Amino acid sequence: MNTLRRTLKTLVQSLALVALLGGVSGCGVIFGAGAAVGMAAYDERGVDGVARDLRIHTRILEAWFQHKHALPAKIGLEVHEGRALLTGTIPDAQVRADVVRLAWTVDGVKDVINEMQPIDQSASDFARDGWITTQLKSRITLDREVLAVNYSVETVNGTVYLIGVAQSQSELDRVVAHARSLEYVRRVAPHVRVKGKT
Repeated sequence: MNTLRRTLKTLVQSLALVALLGGVSGCGVIFGAGAAVGMAAYDERGVDGVARDLRIHTRILEAWFQHKHALPAKIGLEVHEGRALLTGTIPDAQVRADVVRLAWTVDGVKDVINEMQPIDQSASDFARDGWITTQLKSRITLDREVLAVNYSVETVNGTVYLIGVAQSQSELDRVVAHARSLEYVRRVAPHVRVKGKT
């Protein structure tokens, strides 16, 4: 019971910090914490694994924020099983290098997947990318042959980045096919581990 309480406390604290950095209201944090705990029960990583990844996520954001306050707003970050997927558009090569270096300094990070693009993103591209991400999340959630809770999706300039754990290669193939079938998708970059494989 104490372990569960500590895990829940960590989830709530981490979500509060993420919300603080992202400007989310307090009510959203409480609702978000409850939803996160509920979803974590179905996630392949379990509640402890989700809490660990959320802690890593929060500490990476803290490192970026301390280095340069605007960084967390410019970079997409997904952490799954200690693997940090970095996305976004950062034209400055030195800033990209700093972002990667800072992510590696966080305890628990096993891999940093640098998918940051060196080109700017227009407002229309940003809106289109949001549409792609929303459509893909909806499609995999409604697909009964996909355990959607195990996937995180980021889209930048028409490239769909996936990270998570697939139950099988055929499930991953279905998710990739869903992504490729969407209008405006230029490329799909899966960083998904197939369950049972390392």
